[in-house]
Order: sequence, then C-alpha cells, then structure tokens
Amino acid sequence: MGERLIRGAIAHPDMTISGVWDPSPTALAKLAEGFPEVPAKKTFEDLLVDTDCLYIAAPPAAHIPAIQAAFNAGLAVFCEKPLAIDTKAAAALVDQAEADKQRAAVNFPFATSQGVGALADWLRDGRIGTPERLEINLAFATWPRSWQRDAAGWLTGRAEGGFTREVGSHFLFLSRRLIGPLSLLSAKTTYPAEGSEIAVEADLKVGSLPARFVGTVGQTDIDDSNEWRLIGSKGEMRLRNWSLADHRIGGGDWVAAPSMPVEKMRPISVKLQLDALIEATAGRKQPLASLREALDVQLIVEQILVS
Repeated sequence: MGERLIRGAIAHPDMTISGVWDPSPTALAKLAEGFPEVPAKKTFEDLLVDTDCLYIAAPPAAHIPAIQAAFNAGLAVFCEKPLAIDTKAAAALVDQAEADKQRAAVNFPFATSQGVGALADWLRDGRIGTPERLEINLAFATWPRSWQRDAAGWLTGRAEGGFTREVGSHFLFLSRRLIGPLSLLSAKTTYPAEGSEIAVEADLKVGSLPARFVGTVGQTDIDDSNEWRLIGSKGEMRLRNWSLADHRIGGGDWVAAPSMPVEKMRPISVKLQLDALIEATAGRKQPLASLREALDVQLIVEQILVS
C-alpha cells in the first residue's frame, strides 16, 4: 500500500513526498531502487521535519505511536487500517484526537470510490425500493493474497493479520458509511492450528438492517473475490471485486454503472484519495474515513475475531 501511495503522490501535481523511512533496511533499499527521486530518511523522527502530513503504511502495532508522534509535531495524519489491535488504546486515541481537533483520516478507499458513489446515488433515489438485508461475501485462494506475500510474517499472524482485518474491514466501513451503525449479533470464526482465520460467519445489524458476513480461505482458486450486495423490496444492487457496481429490478438483467476493472480503477482511486488528503491536511471538509469511523469498524472486527 505504501508503494501505491508513493506512485500516486509522485504523479500528483499538488503533492511532494518529503521523505520515506522503513525500519527494515531491505524494504528501504527496495524503495530507493523503485523510487530514486524520493528522499530516504535515516530515522522515523526525520520524517516529521519539514512536512505537512505523515502517511503510515505499517503493521497495526506501529500505528498509534506513529500517529501520536505526528500529532505532537503538529502534522496531519493519513493511516492504514486498523488504528490498532488494542481497542481501548485506539478509543483513547480517537477521543483525544477529536478533543484536540486533530487532522487525521484512515485509508478506506471506498470513501472516494466511483462505484460506491453509484451505490449511494441508487440508494438515495430508491432504485431498489426499501432496503431489506445486506450480504457480504469474501473468498481467497490463499492468505495472504499473492501481492502481499512479502508481508506474510505479520499478515498471517493472529495478533495483527487475517483477512477480516485486512479486507473485511473495508466492506464493513462501506456498510457503515452507506447504511448506518454496526452491531454484531453473533459470529463463528475458524482458525487453523497456527495463524490467522480461515473462515468467518457473522450476523450483524447495519442500521436497522440484518446483515450476513461470510469469508473463506482455500475454497476458491481466485486470488481475491468479494461482493457487497444490498437487497431491497424492488431489486438489489452490489459492488463486485472492489470497483464494479450494478443493480437490477426484480429478476431483470443487471445494469452496470460506468465503471472499470480494479486494475484500471486503482490509479484513479488513489488520485481521489490524495485529492481528499490535501483537503484534510488543510483542515477542510472532505470524504475520507474519520478516525471515529475506523474505530467503529475495528471494534466489530475484533469482536468477530474473538468469537
């Protein structure tokens, strides 16, 4: 994710990367090779000098200390999710950040997604009638996904990893943003002898709607398959494979919103996130996920994982 944001920031006409740092010499060397125009800093503290915003792409345990350091330096923050694994510490951070009116956001790309924008429009105009229930289905050939294997050391661990935190949180955020508050009714999570979860079944309330969340590893040959589906009294609408939005009335044909595969959509999505980040850094209103929204999602995720 850090590399994606670096590429986006390099291409962005109104943004300059003041520096990058990683505690791993191997990772830092890879960044230097891939992005020679970006200054490599010697320490984390060097990142906090002569900059406006700190972007944090690190395993979750590093998030709160980095966020607090950025706030103490008077910087805005853009952080990957989750805020932390310690939910009490995360809640305390959010309360203090809100009290201090800190500038901060969390990287849930659905906040600026064009496909999600289509869903919001259809929901507003009553395209599928009265919403009745929600279904979220995730499936992975292996965990972590092929492009994340360099980070398998923590992504396969129970303390910080797993697909529910890494992927499920995006679709729970989407549900909260479009429909309403989340509450967990029941859940069953299956773990192997070692490592992160391989199956999840959860029943939730999203606003006033019943919702079913299902995720599996090893039950498909597709690297990453996902679908968010809202069923209403007249029809249904869905978001598939991160970016493809469509709807249908009754049992009719699916009608797609103007959209494109995730590979083509991703650079546009990153640009939209960075546009909003500029506004957030300036203290202006923008659609990025707030710390409070991220905390609400995290609380549900952690409840699922201990079930």
